Amino acid sequence: MKRRFLDPETSAESAEDNLCRALLSMKGVAEMRSFLRDLCTPAELEALVDRWRVVPYLLQGVAYREIHERTAVSVTTIGRVARFLSQGNGGYQAAVEHHAVPPLRRRGRPASNSGIHKKS
Repeated sequence: MKRRFLDPETSAESAEDNLCRALLSMKGVAEMRSFLRDLCTPAELEALVDRWRVVPYLLQGVAYREIHERTAVSVTTIGRVARFLSQGNGGYQAAVEHHAVPPLRRRGRPASNSGIHKKS
């Protein structure tokens, strides 16, 4: 977390709530993609996408090494996601319960275009 020497006008919790409301206000994938691309640096968005990319594999019990080979996501990141899936704040589980987890890709078949992709 950043160290700040000035006191912001809004508390961190209030600012986080405001961000959550902004995310909830987006209508559809295209609008959310635009918002995330404006909000995040390319590296931040890539980190979010990488974390989300491994969730379906972890839910299916795929070994970390195989997940790494299939997604190119680091084993460290995979372990972090696995830890938060089982011991986190319940966010991943809520997404699972809302059927937001994409289906696993079969080897040799192209992925669908339903995810967040970088601009060409």
